[in-house]
Amino acid sequence: MEHIVTLTMNPSIDISSSVEHVVADRKLRCKPSKYEPGGGGVNVSRVIGILGGKSLALYPAGGPFGEMLQALIDKAGISHHPVPIEGSTRENLTILEESSGRQFRFGMLGPTLKEKEWRQCLEMLEALDPKPGYLVASGSLPPGVPEDFYARLAEAAPRLGIRLIVDTSGEPLRLASRAGVYLLKPNMNEMRGLIGGEIQDETELEDGARNLIGKGCSEVIAVSLGAGGAMMVSKDGCEHVRAPTVPIRSVVGAGDSMVAGMVLSLARGKTLREALYFGVAAGASAVMSPGTGLCCRDDTERLYRQIILREHRSSREETKA
Repeated sequence: MEHIVTLTMNPSIDISSSVEHVVADRKLRCKPSKYEPGGGGVNVSRVIGILGGKSLALYPAGGPFGEMLQALIDKAGISHHPVPIEGSTRENLTILEESSGRQFRFGMLGPTLKEKEWRQCLEMLEALDPKPGYLVASGSLPPGVPEDFYARLAEAAPRLGIRLIVDTSGEPLRLASRAGVYLLKPNMNEMRGLIGGEIQDETELEDGARNLIGKGCSEVIAVSLGAGGAMMVSKDGCEHVRAPTVPIRSVVGAGDSMVAGMVLSLARGKTLREALYFGVAAGASAVMSPGTGLCCRDDTERLYRQIILREHRSSREETKA
């Protein structure tokens, strides 16, 4: 299996709790809190471990919450390499309103990184030996990190023999696509931003993805569609797989679980189609978990088998027709 590295420039301590009712201007008595390591790439590494794989997580960390983050990642059994920073690692808060089932999610800004700190993250990647087969750069960029940070990774990746997977949003996503990566994982809103217009149907979505691939923005584009599953487009074709029907308890971590399922499958030598199926299964498993919980291995593998069986049946029916 090829080695996987994740990079999280804005990691967090994810705190989750619940309360019967969320009411403004009142002191609310919450249930006991749960603390978990978070941030896009950290979550991807956590899911890779849950699914039986291994990865190395790279991230900046500082202050008391940075120490807690390292301890929580150690507890999760993930290989990791923190870059010390002067600022303090951020916290994120998710509150479940028990009476309605609604989630309230509060994402904090994050510490301001100095130039020497974010440059050290780039230097650390350059120094990796052996070089990973896949690098997942995921999540937001904290203050102080230039918006072209992921684009700089994209420029270095081919020279290092690394396939770069980017899952972010806004200007960092646009600049990374202009530099060219191996795989982009936008949602529909992010995809609209990349193509610069509205998307009315699946045909326009596929055409938009093909256009981006033709421009050298990415070799593969996997668009997450929520309950609609995902569409993956490459020079070899297009695949759209619907998400299995599951009880929805939380959408936190579904995107990270999908990315982890895909990159783990690819690192294991699976095809793009198989990677898409496994990623969608992992994402569907994640929404079954409450709070900030990620996917479950048994559920992911069960849903993966269901997707394969369903798609096989659909293919046979189309052939008969």
